[in-house]
Amino acid sequence: MEDTYRTIEAPAEGLYKEKGSKFIALAYPVYSEEEVKEVLAELRKKYYDARHHCYAYILGADQSRYRANDDGEPNHSAGDPILGQIRSAELSNVLVVVVRYFGGTKLGVSGLINAYKVSAAEALANATVVEKHETVLLLAHYAYPQMNDVMSLVKEYDLQVRDQQFELDCRLTLEVRRKLQEEITAKLEEMDGVEVSLVSE
Repeated sequence: MEDTYRTIEAPAEGLYKEKGSKFIALAYPVYSEEEVKEVLAELRKKYYDARHHCYAYILGADQSRYRANDDGEPNHSAGDPILGQIRSAELSNVLVVVVRYFGGTKLGVSGLINAYKVSAAEALANATVVEKHETVLLLAHYAYPQMNDVMSLVKEYDLQVRDQQFELDCRLTLEVRRKLQEEITAKLEEMDGVEVSLVSE
């Protein structure tokens, strides 16, 4: 099962101007639809006076979740060209928003397609591309006597500990590569008194 994907390390920007219209493209690494909504809400506040906030995103190592939005521009003239640029850069877990300030002269559908495509491409060209593995979060729940066994497994697989609570019993949230999920779950469950569950982010 393929769990490696290419994404961008940090937000990046691009700019395109045509006949007085300004297209500000903003690319972000995102991991969920919730995050997409938060970024869009922030940008609508920041660029409140812009005419359009068109966007597209792709999520998941398999690129199975995606969306394109024209935000009032003619159908398929904005969201699709942006989506096309994310696809042609072979990226995932990326959101690109293009904020348009209208300059008074209409660009026509082909002009719009070009403007959204070029500005999105520029933002992605300015981003640093990194390769990542898709991960899941596992919650291990166990009593103190199991601590050494659990910790040696964490060390063996070099797992990221995202959260830990040691009170009457122990809870450890681990970030695990998706393709190792079954293997690690099985190893933890083999330990006496360890319960494992999947955490939804």
